[in-house]
Amino acid sequence: MDNWAEVSAFLKSRRNKIMPEQAGLPVYGQRRVPGLRRGEVAMLAGVSVEYYTRLERGNLAGVSDSVLDALAQTLRLDDTEREHLSDLARAANTGQARVQRRPKKATVRPSVLRLIEGLHDQPAYVRNNRMDILAANPLARALHCQAFEHEPANPCQFVFLDPRAHVFYRDWERVARDGVGVLRVAAAKNPYDRELHDLIGELSTRSDAFRTLWGAHDVHVYTEGTKRFRHPVVGDLELVHESLDLPGDTGLSVTVYSADPGTPTADALKLLASWAATQNQAEAAAQSDTQH
Repeated sequence: MDNWAEVSAFLKSRRNKIMPEQAGLPVYGQRRVPGLRRGEVAMLAGVSVEYYTRLERGNLAGVSDSVLDALAQTLRLDDTEREHLSDLARAANTGQARVQRRPKKATVRPSVLRLIEGLHDQPAYVRNNRMDILAANPLARALHCQAFEHEPANPCQFVFLDPRAHVFYRDWERVARDGVGVLRVAAAKNPYDRELHDLIGELSTRSDAFRTLWGAHDVHVYTEGTKRFRHPVVGDLELVHESLDLPGDTGLSVTVYSADPGTPTADALKLLASWAATQNQAEAAAQSDTQH
């Protein structure tokens, strides 16, 4: 990822979203561009037009935290957007060689594997920063059975490259937008991660929808929320999810889905668990036959 191009596009996209009226500025005549002008952002942030122009051209080298805070306030950035801007500034000031590298392959600690395996009635999995699912309990594999036809399963690849995803995710547009936002955050935090940028390049090449959403420069992080699924075996589910970063395992997080007791979704999860057990037994029997 070209850091200067990313910084420039992000600042422009945020500036274009703020109307003068929102910033308390008078409007005279017809404006040729949406949002605030560069000079207006500079005035509101307390910097010179020349300095802000340099920043919006992508050069964040040496920018102070106070200027970043002023920009964040002026552009009305939320917490995720503020952190994203800080990541972009950090990348501009690290002095790292601009050579993309393959990171060490992440491994899931045995204690974390035991944790997700112990959640018998809740789908749970561990993913890395490029959305690869590195480990999953049987119920999570059953929930995402279509994505797991290719391993490592990657929900973003499934969302944008498999037409079945439009049925599986009942709120496909939101899921797609959030997934792109997660990848953009990861790209700013890991500007020299070759595998991450290979994934972004693949999706940009093969999916018009991804390319359009990527161009919006929106960012997102998974914490908690609700997702609605239409599973090919058990039908509709509405699951609450929690995502937690793993301390000491940079870039890895655990996602756990759950359903309120006594709800149709809870009953569907029980049915899904039964189906998963049947599938596992059939696979084990098939493997046993091939060995004999």
